[in-house]
Amino acid sequence: MSQQTLENVFQEWQSNEALAEQIIPLVGRLYRQNNVVATMFGRSLIRRSVIRILKDHRFVRKIEGTELSVQETFSIIKAMCELNLGPAHVDVGKLAVMLKKQGGGDVEAFLRKELHEIVDGYQPGASTGEPKDVVLYGFGRIGRLLARILVEKAGGGSLLRLRAIVVRGRGDVAKDLEKRASLLRRDSVHGPFEGTISVDVEARTLIVNGNVVQVIYADSPADVDYTQYNIDNAVVVDNTGMWRDEAGLGQHLECKGASKALLTAPGKDNIKNIVYGINHDDVTENDTILSAASCTTNAIVPVLKVLNDEYGVVTGHVETVHAYTNDQNLIDNYHKGDRRGRSAALNMVLTETGAAKAVAKALPELDGKLTGNAIRVPTPNVSMAILNLTLDKETDAEALNEYLRRMSINSAYQKQIDFVDSPEVVSSDFVGNRHAGIVDAKATIANGNHAVVYVWYDNEFGYSCQVVRILQHMSNVSFLKLPRVES
Repeated sequence: MSQQTLENVFQEWQSNEALAEQIIPLVGRLYRQNNVVATMFGRSLIRRSVIRILKDHRFVRKIEGTELSVQETFSIIKAMCELNLGPAHVDVGKLAVMLKKQGGGDVEAFLRKELHEIVDGYQPGASTGEPKDVVLYGFGRIGRLLARILVEKAGGGSLLRLRAIVVRGRGDVAKDLEKRASLLRRDSVHGPFEGTISVDVEARTLIVNGNVVQVIYADSPADVDYTQYNIDNAVVVDNTGMWRDEAGLGQHLECKGASKALLTAPGKDNIKNIVYGINHDDVTENDTILSAASCTTNAIVPVLKVLNDEYGVVTGHVETVHAYTNDQNLIDNYHKGDRRGRSAALNMVLTETGAAKAVAKALPELDGKLTGNAIRVPTPNVSMAILNLTLDKETDAEALNEYLRRMSINSAYQKQIDFVDSPEVVSSDFVGNRHAGIVDAKATIANGNHAVVYVWYDNEFGYSCQVVRILQHMSNVSFLKLPRVES
């Protein structure tokens, strides 16, 4: 390669960097002033770095087979800022590809056509919902990630407001608050919190990116009166797992200021187990106690849904290779569960999972068709589900992967199903992935009526994103998703 070519390549990179730097404040302005969430084929552009934006552009080539330049998306975003848009989730990547395939042209005219439902401000049906107070009961792994996501979304006028967390008393309040703040600020798996956190010991609050979050100390729901903190009609998200039936979770509803409860674990009795994107429409205004099911159920149900719709699932087995959790012992010690007393950091631990049976609660058509087991492995986060299926219709790996790729891009399940086609990815590459599950195309096996599909999932963060989606649905918070590209 000549020196001149080398210089040209480097100058092109610098030019793309400069454009990406200009994109960042424009995307932020759309988010804060118009409540428009700009995405790149489902991947949010909000608060992304220059390098992340450039990588998202390269991602388009893998899924669309066409190169998308930063200049093309910059022109789309710049024009969007001049149209006084109403609230919506807008995929600028899809818009740019659509415009490119049309041969280019007048960007403003193109956007006025494709985004006509939100051009010139709010339009009926663009968004719904009223501000909703949210309380996190328990502040462990899932509770802290939910706090991060809720605070992040608050910057764009999200109607969900994190108002309080409830934890057990630990004696010295000042030390306890500092410890809670520190655990929220630093995370060994998910990295540092993007923002600032300060502590007000006298008020017993954490101020997180300007959000004042009350810390309430209580040993049981009966000890809490949320109205004392000007919290009313709140959704209480129970992250403790202490209660999974209606009687136990019903304690939250007896608290003044609380109106609904959401469990971040599989529910028992007649509690609806909701996998957002699949059966969230089953939720009614009269449902006061709901479950967000399990991380594994959320990961596999969307993929099973689309496979069953296209090919028909006759029978199957789900094997989960799952990161260890706080439920296990770090070193060998007594544990009421089988095998879970053995060191989580040193062993693969065979255990049971209810995810296969739980599928039927979200997908009744698969009732009795699946079995399942789980292996806990010595990694702190990101798991994998292996779907070993007998199908009603014959297929091959190429056709199966192409179908799943399309479902991950242009379907109602875009937020639930992600797709990767690389021979080098490993579990740590999916830390922080916001999808319920990620299909690993290179691992797919399909021959005739038999198929094996591998699904990665961030069992902490991806699941927490699904929980927030349920919270939004419970609070009647919804946004248009544009452009309206169907599969």
